[in-house]
Amino acid sequence: MSRIAVAMSGGVDSSVTAALLKQQGHEVIGITMRLFAPHSSGVGSAVHDAAVVARHLGIPHHVADFEPDFSRLIIGDFIEEYRCGHTPNPCVRCNRYIKFGLLLDKARELGADLMATGHYVRNTVDPDGTCHLRTARHIRKDQSYFLYTLTQQQLRQILFPLGEVESKDEVRRMAREFGLPVAEKSDSQEICFIPNDDYVAFLEGSGALAGVAGDIIHISGQVVGRHQGTHRYTIGQRKGLGIAWSEPLYVTAIDTERNLVVVGEQPNVFAAGLRAEDVSWIIAPEAEEFTGHCKIRYRHQPVGCRVFLTAGGGCEVRFDEPQKAVTPGQALVFYRGDEVLGGGRIAGSLF
Repeated sequence: MSRIAVAMSGGVDSSVTAALLKQQGHEVIGITMRLFAPHSSGVGSAVHDAAVVARHLGIPHHVADFEPDFSRLIIGDFIEEYRCGHTPNPCVRCNRYIKFGLLLDKARELGADLMATGHYVRNTVDPDGTCHLRTARHIRKDQSYFLYTLTQQQLRQILFPLGEVESKDEVRRMAREFGLPVAEKSDSQEICFIPNDDYVAFLEGSGALAGVAGDIIHISGQVVGRHQGTHRYTIGQRKGLGIAWSEPLYVTAIDTERNLVVVGEQPNVFAAGLRAEDVSWIIAPEAEEFTGHCKIRYRHQPVGCRVFLTAGGGCEVRFDEPQKAVTPGQALVFYRGDEVLGGGRIAGSLF
């Protein structure tokens, strides 16, 4: 049996992961990341809850302090992206640099052969050792979109025991059977470092970004309203614009250099394609031009597309059908059936 480090967040998924692996006879150690000062102290903290579960399971528990790295690599980037008029996806960066970067290194330091997490995703391995990142059986909880930056080397060292589980009810049932003290703990749906899921309050309250007023203009150039900061808007947004117009208006562009929010009617929110940068591959394409399927946001259904690789690790994508709200800063992820091939960061739309 293997010595396996489990990334324990204090939630039910990672707790069940640790319990399952111990039940299977592995030597399990728990590691919890300290990433930032918790919004509330005591029982609700990740470190506290993970430590309670580890004691219940009778496994050693370690705390890895990554607060300076998280502040620089994740929170700092989050703020800068909004400053540039983008809508960032901090979970993708956290997986890349923290969970499967620094934490995987820590697991190896502790002598672990493998690291396991509670992500809903599958990792299958060919006889020749090639790994394939695949969607979870429980497709509504699938998290493959957030993990496209994983490499073959990393995948050979990672386990996802919940990938084959078909429902969250099954996970909670297992948690109750294991007697886990977090069996009924609710799932977190928020960005972990944003209190109450209010990113505007976080950005402005921390002094990172000020609400500098500016014009909202129609794509025709007509001034139709005022905004209190470009960071309060995202591409495709309809609600909260406060504009009286003959048709519903949507945010079509954010121009931070001129401090403008651009709006237009629904057809103007659709794009024929996109440009992406910082593209990485789990399974490298065999040609510089190929067809496939992609997602441009987490809850997006994969759509057919043609992909053209460009210099400098980028690509251009042409959709089979125009897609709504292509948003700079979000992740573009390529799929082949249930397999993640790779992805990149959306830089802009193509019309």
